[in-house]
Amino acid sequence: MDNHVTAACDDTCAGTEADIDSVKSKLVNETTAIELADLFKALGDPTRVKMIHALVQSELCVHDLTQVLGMGQSAVSHQLRLLRNMRIVKRRKVGKTVYYSLDDDHVEQIFVLTLQHLKHE
Repeated sequence: MDNHVTAACDDTCAGTEADIDSVKSKLVNETTAIELADLFKALGDPTRVKMIHALVQSELCVHDLTQVLGMGQSAVSHQLRLLRNMRIVKRRKVGKTVYYSLDDDHVEQIFVLTLQHLKHE
């Protein structure tokens, strides 16, 4: 049984037309909508979520991430490349070691706020 209630407008709600125009004028453009959807797609994988959660806590190298996640080096590197291309993580090279961290504070804020939302904090 479908419990969704569908509200139908009639002539009595004509006063909202200005609100509709205002909302439409502020709506994100198609390119931004696609980029935002792509960001959420990148966050839609449990492995990448765990990887981001690890990087919220500390900057880590690929070897450290393989240990934390219990994954092979090639799988970790593949996920990091995807996250780097999405500007979710960045890398810093020291000698032959490459360290990964979140790209900026916004990524951490998105992640932490979403986690808090799920925990209803």
